[in-house]
Amino acid sequence: MTTAPRPSGAPRVGRVERTTKESSVLVEVDLDGSGTVDVSTGVGFYDHMLGQLGKHGLLDLTVKTTGDTHIDAHHTVEDTAIALGEALRLALGDKSGIRRFGDALVPLDETLVQVAVDLAGRPYCVHTGEPEGQAYVVIGGDYVGSLTRHAIESLASNAAIALHVRVLAGRDPHHIVEAQFKALGRALRDAVALDPRVVGVPSTKGAL
Repeated sequence: MTTAPRPSGAPRVGRVERTTKESSVLVEVDLDGSGTVDVSTGVGFYDHMLGQLGKHGLLDLTVKTTGDTHIDAHHTVEDTAIALGEALRLALGDKSGIRRFGDALVPLDETLVQVAVDLAGRPYCVHTGEPEGQAYVVIGGDYVGSLTRHAIESLASNAAIALHVRVLAGRDPHHIVEAQFKALGRALRDAVALDPRVVGVPSTKGAL
């Protein structure tokens, strides 16, 4: 179940409940939070990554997912990302007063990741630069490296945002994933921020 988009001036909170035969997901996100995170998906490494997203995005984020992890982590990661994207879209409402664009260049030891985001209402994702073999690495016992791109693409599609993620350097598989989620959080933090100089929606079309 998805709540209706917020009216202008209402708290910027999105809440989504999504249930399929593969998973049950509850996501709530507050764009004007302080980075308080309560995440439980049954996939420990993914919990850690969503925690980084919330902390560095200053998003108050609640995620409760029960999925068919006895098969693998794919459905749980995907369905959580879908619900998170939907919750972000709802929380943004009509996007009045936001900065709209955000970007970040984030190092994590040997790893460097660049993320740019446009809250344009047109879903698009470009994800490049992961080293050869990253997609096949298993991290934390049940998180396969290929899930990172899939999660980011699912989030971008359901949030209706344009998202570019570039891994510029990196060796350690954990660092490569973590830097992406941190950079995504920082870019979203800038893009969703309210700017008092912005009157209405930041688009010459008058709508996003």
